[in-house]
Amino acid sequence: MDAPTQRVDVPLCVDLDGTLVKSDTLHDALMVMLRHSPSSILKAFGWLRQGKAAFKRNVTSVVMLDAAHLPYNHVLLQYLREEKARGRKIYLATAAEKALADRVAGHLGIFDGVLASDGRINLAGKNKLAVFQEMFPEGFCYIGNALPDARLLAACEAPMVANPHGRLKVAMKRSGTVPVRVFEDKKPALKAFLKAIRIHQWAKNVLIYLPLLLAHQIRWNTVVGATVAFLSFSFCASATYIINDLLDLEVDRRHPRKRLRPFAAADLSVGAGFAIIACFLAVSVLLAVALPYLFHAVPNYTWLLQPHKFLLWLAIYAAMTLSYSFRLKRMMLVDVIVLSMLYTVRIVVGSVSTGITVTTWLGAFSIFFFLSLAFAKRFAELENLRAREKDNAAGRGYRVSDLEQLRTFGAASGYAAVVVLALYLNSLTAQNLYRHITRLWLLIPIIILWVSRLWMVASRGDLDEDPVVYALEDRRSLILGGMMLIVILLAISPL
Repeated sequence: MDAPTQRVDVPLCVDLDGTLVKSDTLHDALMVMLRHSPSSILKAFGWLRQGKAAFKRNVTSVVMLDAAHLPYNHVLLQYLREEKARGRKIYLATAAEKALADRVAGHLGIFDGVLASDGRINLAGKNKLAVFQEMFPEGFCYIGNALPDARLLAACEAPMVANPHGRLKVAMKRSGTVPVRVFEDKKPALKAFLKAIRIHQWAKNVLIYLPLLLAHQIRWNTVVGATVAFLSFSFCASATYIINDLLDLEVDRRHPRKRLRPFAAADLSVGAGFAIIACFLAVSVLLAVALPYLFHAVPNYTWLLQPHKFLLWLAIYAAMTLSYSFRLKRMMLVDVIVLSMLYTVRIVVGSVSTGITVTTWLGAFSIFFFLSLAFAKRFAELENLRAREKDNAAGRGYRVSDLEQLRTFGAASGYAAVVVLALYLNSLTAQNLYRHITRLWLLIPIIILWVSRLWMVASRGDLDEDPVVYALEDRRSLILGGMMLIVILLAISPL
């Protein structure tokens, strides 16, 4: 049934969580609370004993979400505005705390009244239905999304749903309730999942293969070790990316591009995020502990003898990324140093997983090179802010006025990496490893060209806020990477 055929004199009641707003506002508020005051979560456990309504009121007293940046169901919102234009009475009816519901209603300006939890009564299911029957004895229409809404949808004149849960669909089918309209405004779950785990970021973990490649130790056991490490690290990294996204919900929703991330846009729920985190961390640890024993026939397999070394570095990486997500990324300059160290940790893991020693030359080069990339990431973020005529980066310690200083730091770090490489090529270590060391000097102009171009692109405001994405998508970067590989092969060639 189309909207224009519905009776205008029948009041329309709309749920908030999961319906008008695609996310659960209580879960969103808890994530904001966790980000700003982790210790407050302990208090929240005590609030649970007071009941759902009191719990929501206490959470709202600590965290008030910004109604202007909530992930609204725009398909539904358009329909509500059309109904309002027809003169229909519309009510926001939600189990969320009334203070938040009032703020949402005030922001949208389309509601004739607000019905919400008040600290004593949790307005959901039978409680909501009782209020409706008292207020609207001649009938009402309702739009919901979850299982508690089933009885309201069965009792209303024109049941409608928005992004309905699977359990609600089953309940409606059993009761014979057929929705007259369905308001879908979410991306496909699989597409959202793949975007959330950021598979393209797994490219960073290719650094794990660097020790065996540079040491020319490409053997069965080293490749197996590095591959297990790559997979384990990748699953762990994806879990930490999701943790970071959940903690940054509030900030990301104010960002022009990050607001489209799966959790910020509520294409995936907070609960789904925690489920993915648990599964991915479990897979990561299982790969680190169990998979090496499948290759017990491989001679001198490092992890078979000392698997705890890799687990230690996996734990260090996880601790660093969590510290970064909770606190360090808001500390000026400390954040970029931590980012560069996370790249270097991957190289160390490549050493641990293959038993190949990492030279101090490689360590020094990686620190300076990836420090340049970290500065480029922050520079691009600030350049984006300047284009939007803003001064401060939300949740960061930087200002737009820091752009020139960051450009200086970043370019200097990139060229310092080139100097380290030049010194390495003149060392006995390199001369003993490569047949034609002079050919390897061709790497110097290639890397100088790439670093210089990176900063030119960043200065023009054309750099994506993630340099890794830039490197993977930029055709010239891929060509330069191929040229570097050819140079290395020529340097080790017997010809």
